[in-house]
Amino acid sequence: MQAHTVTFTSNNLSIAAHLYLPPGEGPHPAIIVGHPGSSVKEQSAGLYARRLAEQGFATLAYDAAYQGESGGWPRGLEDPAQRVEDIKAAASYLSARADIDPQRIGALGICASGGYVVAAAAADHRLAAVATVAAVDVGRNLAHGANGQQDPAVLQALLDGAAAARSAEARGEETGYFPIFPADEAQARSGDLHLYEGWEYYCTPRGEHPRARKTLTWSSVDRIAGFDAFRFIERIAPRPLLMITASAAVTAWMTEAAIESARAPKQLHRIEGATHVELYDKEPHVSAAIAKLTDFFTRELSRVKE
Repeated sequence: MQAHTVTFTSNNLSIAAHLYLPPGEGPHPAIIVGHPGSSVKEQSAGLYARRLAEQGFATLAYDAAYQGESGGWPRGLEDPAQRVEDIKAAASYLSARADIDPQRIGALGICASGGYVVAAAAADHRLAAVATVAAVDVGRNLAHGANGQQDPAVLQALLDGAAAARSAEARGEETGYFPIFPADEAQARSGDLHLYEGWEYYCTPRGEHPRARKTLTWSSVDRIAGFDAFRFIERIAPRPLLMITASAAVTAWMTEAAIESARAPKQLHRIEGATHVELYDKEPHVSAAIAKLTDFFTRELSRVKE
């Protein structure tokens, strides 16, 4: 499946994307595919976009603003408000194309984008169906950790660091960054399985990409801390929502809390035997997720056209 290199604008920033088109002139149903935090379109988002395009959907995998090949400074900034805007801008781009059916645009978010697509869809009715894979609310993750058991002192220390970095930048000092992943395999293995798997995916040939940053700006921290991805999740209804998690994902508690707050039509689906990061690229788990997503988007986006 060939990727077409395209660009669109989000808050006056250039967004780089790969558009996958199924055979035929269309107009096609389309799915916006958002990547995890610190990721790029060539990683898990690109994999899911290609696989779903093979099922007959036009799919758009893009680099979030400040990341990958997209515009924005400082590089590596994780700004939830901008990430949500990127999804809405992607919907605008697709809806203006003659080969896309503007009434049949869905959204899929992986990891952090699982939270961002929920927030975007709550306010943007152009997103006719919403799905997530291993959804993470970055605000909850920062405050409580991936497993929900983080010492509250960690968040306070991060906010202290963010405040100091902002003041330093105001004095003309360089943008401050901190590492997201352990420095090497030994440090990664000294933590829990989720930490190791994140390191292995992003820092080894398994999933590493030269444009995927392994650091986060300190100015991202307070932006993330003030974000609640699932605050308005009930507003997605009556549009359908599918949330996929894994039976062994430490992040599953976030998906479970989100689906509990959502209104019908909604569905929670667990991939048995998988961890959070295994849903990025490991078989048979990705194929199981693709099968569920294909069924969901085929049914729900076809229903929109009726």
